[in-house]
Amino acid sequence: MLQGGPPTVELLRPVGPDIPSDERVFQVLDFCLQVGEVLLSSGESAANSAATMTRLAHACGLATVEIDITFNSISMCCRRGRAVAPVTSMRVVRYRTTDLTRLASVTHIVDQVVRGEMALPAAEAALVKAVGARHPYPRWLATFGWAGLAAAVALLLGGGPMIWLTAFVVTALIDRIGRLLSRRGVPPFFLQIVGGFVATLATLGLLAVGALPPGTEPSLVVAASITVLLSGLSLMGAVQDAISVHPVTAAGRAVEIALLSAGLLTGVIIALKVGIRFQLSLDPGVAVAADITRFGISTFAAAAAAALSALAGYAPLRSLAAAALAGGIGWAAYGALTLVHVGPVVATGLAAVLIGLASEIMDRRTRTGRHLIVLSGIIPLLPGLTAYRGFYELASAQDVVDGLVTITLALAIGLALAAGVTFGQFIGRRRATPDPG
Repeated sequence: MLQGGPPTVELLRPVGPDIPSDERVFQVLDFCLQVGEVLLSSGESAANSAATMTRLAHACGLATVEIDITFNSISMCCRRGRAVAPVTSMRVVRYRTTDLTRLASVTHIVDQVVRGEMALPAAEAALVKAVGARHPYPRWLATFGWAGLAAAVALLLGGGPMIWLTAFVVTALIDRIGRLLSRRGVPPFFLQIVGGFVATLATLGLLAVGALPPGTEPSLVVAASITVLLSGLSLMGAVQDAISVHPVTAAGRAVEIALLSAGLLTGVIIALKVGIRFQLSLDPGVAVAADITRFGISTFAAAAAAALSALAGYAPLRSLAAAALAGGIGWAAYGALTLVHVGPVVATGLAAVLIGLASEIMDRRTRTGRHLIVLSGIIPLLPGLTAYRGFYELASAQDVVDGLVTITLALAIGLALAAGVTFGQFIGRRRATPDPG
């Protein structure tokens, strides 16, 4: 009874008996770093990227590797005992992109290598082909996805057919302008300013010419467009990095989110100020009250928004049904909780737990990819309308304090969404069998 057991954590991992050659180490490190670059640039958290790279390195024969990720750089070190010098390599992530088909292809390659179904040379060739492949469908179809996402969100918020159509056209215009500016190297901060400005000013213009008559809730057009612009922020990865003890990466993502959100706020407020100068104003926007009669319509709109978001992110077409299912499940849970008068923050967090759990289950059963399920499933729960209401209150000088409170509420909803998904994934993740000793 007084005899101690073995250590619970392996601190000094042994190397050997065979020490890998320099050539093998260089080859494996370069392959793992390329995989990590694709994962990190696609929005994966630092913890998930590092875990995938470690698993891949172990499958390729490197048992002792250390990985350090700091927002836009990845360092990887292979230790080979005391007799041979360690090998360290680094790769800088210079871009951020959303191509869920590419991400699914790279994840499939990793799984094949880990299961021993693909050798390293073949995996390297497959990775080069996957990364260099063209998008699975034309850019205009992705624009249709973003525009359709805005229309679905407008329906979800309670807008009528005229609001859906307007949100569709305005968001398509924002996407094409953003695409043009991106080709000219305009930084994302200014793209967010342009997006918020165009969404608000276009709505004000349509209101001025009478295309949006009174009673049609034109503010929902801006709220839907803001939801689309918020969908590109990496809040999920920031919270996951913070929870998984990657503070440097989490801080970098948090600064990026704060900067892009400030750009969006600036664009909306400038447009609202322009409207006030011409005696045009939008209402602050009021969330649709929980109503059992709209439950089916809202769930359908949420499912459509999730599927169209996946389409806009170049997801494989066969995965759109899974994305729609995740979005419908998440919103149905949120709607059911609000019907029993649960607050928006708690309801969003609990619904997000369900989405995170569903992403783990679907990933194991259908190989759809948990990242796709999460990105699509959270779209209907993003606080686009709450954020717009805070922006509106800040634009009107009399409601600055209320605006700060409303924006804080939107931030709390976003944090609850990210934390809930992370907790749901933790619950559903497979656990390694513990050592009986």
